[in-house]
Amino acid sequence: MIRTSAPVEAPATGAWEELVTAALLGTDRRTPPGGTPGQEAPVALLDTAAVQTVRRRAGLRPAPAAERPEPAPPDPRPALPEAAARRLALLLADRPGAAGGGRRGTAPDLMELLPQWLAAANAHGYAAPPEALPALLDAARGRTDLRPAALVLAGPRALWLARLNPDWRFALRAAPGGGTALPGPEDAERIRQLWEEGLFAERVALLASIRERRPAAGRELLAATWATERAEDRLMFLDSLRTGLGPDDEPFLEQALADRSRNVRATAAELLSALPGSALSARMADRAGACVAVDHMRGTPTIVVEAPHQCDASMERDGVVSKAPAGRGERSWWLGQLLEAAPLGAWSARLGGRSPQEILALPVADDWQGELHAAWCRAAVRQRDAQWARALLGAPAAPEAGGPGAVSLAERAKLLGTLGAGERADWVAGFIAAHGLSEAFQLLGVCAVPWAAPLGRAVVDALEIARDAGSYPWSFSGVMGLAERCLDPAEANRLDGLLAVPDEAEDASPGAGGYWAEAFQRLVTTLRLRCAMAEELGGRVG
Repeated sequence: MIRTSAPVEAPATGAWEELVTAALLGTDRRTPPGGTPGQEAPVALLDTAAVQTVRRRAGLRPAPAAERPEPAPPDPRPALPEAAARRLALLLADRPGAAGGGRRGTAPDLMELLPQWLAAANAHGYAAPPEALPALLDAARGRTDLRPAALVLAGPRALWLARLNPDWRFALRAAPGGGTALPGPEDAERIRQLWEEGLFAERVALLASIRERRPAAGRELLAATWATERAEDRLMFLDSLRTGLGPDDEPFLEQALADRSRNVRATAAELLSALPGSALSARMADRAGACVAVDHMRGTPTIVVEAPHQCDASMERDGVVSKAPAGRGERSWWLGQLLEAAPLGAWSARLGGRSPQEILALPVADDWQGELHAAWCRAAVRQRDAQWARALLGAPAAPEAGGPGAVSLAERAKLLGTLGAGERADWVAGFIAAHGLSEAFQLLGVCAVPWAAPLGRAVVDALEIARDAGSYPWSFSGVMGLAERCLDPAEANRLDGLLAVPDEAEDASPGAGGYWAEAFQRLVTTLRLRCAMAEELGGRVG
């Protein structure tokens, strides 16, 4: 009920901000609009705010009706099976943290299964149910990692909705042309128009699409407007050339080495160093070869290193950054960049015909080994050289869990990425068997899903060992979460023996057995849920 002890006048347009200001400062310092100073000012402020609130909510002036939106475009893809549609609704209804606390119980984490479900549904070519689109777009809005797969499943109707709701505008930015299909390679006029008039995201998508199908046409499209592009745009466009990168791109990339932007020059140099036969690779090989040699005058052949004494203009043009980061010596900084860009295939001839394994086994004088091997690690990843990656990784059971150049888990994970899926899984399985799970999380993240049988067995065996040792499962929650998403669902039956609460040893953490039984129960429940999801979609969820 509105009191009328003070006159209430209609505030002018924009007076709501004045009301808020008066409320924040106090009516003794700011007289509310439509009121008078004094004891009644607070009452006048509240009365005026009440009236203004009603007007803000319901006081719309009559106006011509807006045009009705065009109907949503049809989606010709097959509809989800009924059971799969119900499953999608359940996955989208789950909210992180709904269970509260740190103890998760035995219920699967549905939101963590959603990316996997989306990938499987898209592989089947299904369309999302229309009634699920708002929740699907809300989920993609909150998690950027979901957006590509969610928008594929949502199809053209998601873009129709995104034009009506500002909260979903990300869908328009993520979709090339805002729903307009990219022109085919034969449609030269539409390609030219989109390239010259499109938004930046549309142009990037167009270039990537053309590079994937006709690398030369994509490069020529970029070259036609290269001189007029902004530096930050040139950088993104140049990065698109990674798709379909080949020797024919070398002349264009060589020109980009003279770009005004240091970041553009560095990216061009990186792309050229990934082409083993490029002129830049040869220049880097000459520079790096002058810094590294084998000294046969010692009792044992030893690698000796003489780092560059300066970074001249030609080195900077080829992508070497002259200024070292804080705490890093300039000479070692320059050396690392040369070694990283030099083709790995040149080292065998330079160092006496030795294989990568033999080169890495040589002692290195004057404490240069860490710098030398770390740079070769980066080169193996950049050049996708599996032979050098194997040598740098070493045997998975080796002391300190890696070869001489694998000085960190991050480097090992990157090196593993150069190997095939089967070889990668076997190496990580051997690593876990020898060293346990304490350092395995980052390595497991690069393995293909579902995990190969030997890798899955190694993970489960290591978890069982950790349980029997009396440790709390919280120390392995990251690995357990990965196992829920990545272990082959067929392994569920093999885990039934781990569901009981084990007898606790005297030196075990109190209550750990119960927590382990709960964690394994959640793992088995999740695996069986993934199996059911696969059956509902009519295939296999990876």
